[in-house]
Amino acid sequence: MAQFRLQGSKVLAVDMTGDAVKAKNGSMVAYTGQIAFKKLSGGGDGLRGMVTRRLTGEQMVVMEAKGQGTCYFADAATEINLVRLNGETLYVESDNLLCTEATLHTGTSFTGLNGISSGNGLFTTKVEGHGWAAVTSKGPAIILRVSQGMPLRVDPGAYVAHTGNLNRSLKSGAGWTTLMGEGGGEAVQVEFAGDGLVYVQPSEKLTVGGDV
Repeated sequence: MAQFRLQGSKVLAVDMTGDAVKAKNGSMVAYTGQIAFKKLSGGGDGLRGMVTRRLTGEQMVVMEAKGQGTCYFADAATEINLVRLNGETLYVESDNLLCTEATLHTGTSFTGLNGISSGNGLFTTKVEGHGWAAVTSKGPAIILRVSQGMPLRVDPGAYVAHTGNLNRSLKSGAGWTTLMGEGGGEAVQVEFAGDGLVYVQPSEKLTVGGDV
């Protein structure tokens, strides 16, 4: 089993003993030992992933690293967050998925207007199974718990990923004071309800429903 560990906060080190991992294409920055690299098609495993890419034009290119040694991954000096999955599902924006164990299954999930508002298209990436995944964020991500009766609202540009049994929906943050230029300026928010964890970054991406 590949061992994931952080080398500082912006480099992922993966110790492999014949194992394989899938990583964002071009994210390898160094390695030791005997490791082979192979480009894979992205956007998800299987036919659904291929159809999704054709419909949306999204190009998520990943590579497989396999062998014995230690491989180091990074992406534009962004912060790296390790997520351990024990049978649950991780939903993550494709740009933020750095690396996963090969034992994890990756696919796509339809987000509709939720995805469009956050500037990431109609689909998001889902990762399922048992193993480690590495997720990037612009600045150290905070992990916020959502529980029954206590929904969480997040700016779409600050959203990174979530796990658990959560429903997400778009909510308008534009009240009269916002329209008059006296509000906080967040026209659209994403509400998470249910039970789970949400990863939020301290840097916002440009979104369709940005400041009013």
